[in-house]
Amino acid sequence: MYELIHVRGNSYYINCPAKVGLVRLSGDDVCLIDGGSDKEAGRKVKKLIEENGWHLTAIYNTHSNADHIGGNRYLQQHTGCRVFAPGIECDFTNHTVLEPSFLYGGYPFKELRHKFLMAQESHAEYLTDECLPENLRKIDLPGHFFSMAGFISSDGAVYLADCLSSEETIKKYKITFIYDVAGYLDTLEMVKKLDGEIFIPSHADATENIVPLAQTNIDSVLSVGDTILRICAEPHSFEDILQRLFTEYGLAMTYEQYVLVGSTVRSYLSWLKDSGRTEAFFENNRLLWRAI
Repeated sequence: MYELIHVRGNSYYINCPAKVGLVRLSGDDVCLIDGGSDKEAGRKVKKLIEENGWHLTAIYNTHSNADHIGGNRYLQQHTGCRVFAPGIECDFTNHTVLEPSFLYGGYPFKELRHKFLMAQESHAEYLTDECLPENLRKIDLPGHFFSMAGFISSDGAVYLADCLSSEETIKKYKITFIYDVAGYLDTLEMVKKLDGEIFIPSHADATENIVPLAQTNIDSVLSVGDTILRICAEPHSFEDILQRLFTEYGLAMTYEQYVLVGSTVRSYLSWLKDSGRTEAFFENNRLLWRAI
């Protein structure tokens, strides 16, 4: 774990729970794609950089989930590097209480205010094309989170952030986190057409052919949608739907799973309603969902 993997040319990644990309710039300067999950991850990343005689100039965050920005603060404090994040992800990076607040739908109680859902804050700037070095370009990857982005190096290394889950993760958790289901499916179809020499998802093995994994993720999303439609053959409240999904998929309810899977199920219900496959109505002061 935390092994530096040379991909090709000036492109690398650090093999850790949420892969950190590394691209060499001019001289001894390097930049990172994401900052690691927490302070300890930041410390390990910094050690790898120093062991190679490199100097960290910038972190380009793909999105603001805690496991991707948790090391920012440590790295920024100890190297003086700049931190950039795309769109609304920048605001979430600067004000990290926004993530558990968004997931819970209100002020998060203390069991939700921990490093898994709420990273330490760092000073981030808005990511624009002008901020990027010449050998790195941004691609938009909406769906998993608000304004998630990936990056393609001039060596053909494609850093895909969280737009794909591994087959093992899908089999284990069944429902992977998604903010915008329609946007997520569009992103996966786009990824299948991307040109690249090697594809590096944050939570799956690097591969030269991303198409099979992208299709596996698409199939998983469609399957979950079909399951929700089947459950909604009769009217149910959100809580009833969530409970039935956890039972059917053999999942264990925890505070973290409640907000992560719960938020995702709400997104599925929005997607199904907007596409005309469910309806929502009020009965006895309860919001109920029913398949059409």
